Amino acid sequence: MRLLIDSHVLLWWLDGADRLGATARAAIGDGDNEAVVSAATLWELSIKQAAGKLDVDVDLREHSAEQGFRELPVSGRHAVAVRGLPRHHRDPFGRMLIAQAGLEGLTLVTADRALAVYDVPILPAS
Repeated sequence: MRLLIDSHVLLWWLDGADRLGATARAAIGDGDNEAVVSAATLWELSIKQAAGKLDVDVDLREHSAEQGFRELPVSGRHAVAVRGLPRHHRDPFGRMLIAQAGLEGLTLVTADRALAVYDVPILPAS
């Protein structure tokens, strides 16, 4: 399985937080699965770090790579695909993850139930 890790899931994984459910934790930790972090997720979390809304004093990109997560760049193809998504969800980062999951054949690991209305596979994070 190829997993696209949402921002809160990434933080929970890196922190070892109990909020990450056993099923999601097992899937992410399974070496047969590919865990992917979008550049959009790193961008979102970097904005929160810079604004003082996220107290994480590590380079999340580097830390993600150390965990074996592959980075998924945001391409023009991804950006254009967002335009065609129904407006069920207004968060631009969430919409980008939906577009990427759909185009790249990824299962989105998220606790954001609002994203489940889109036609992409979802693995609940909690």
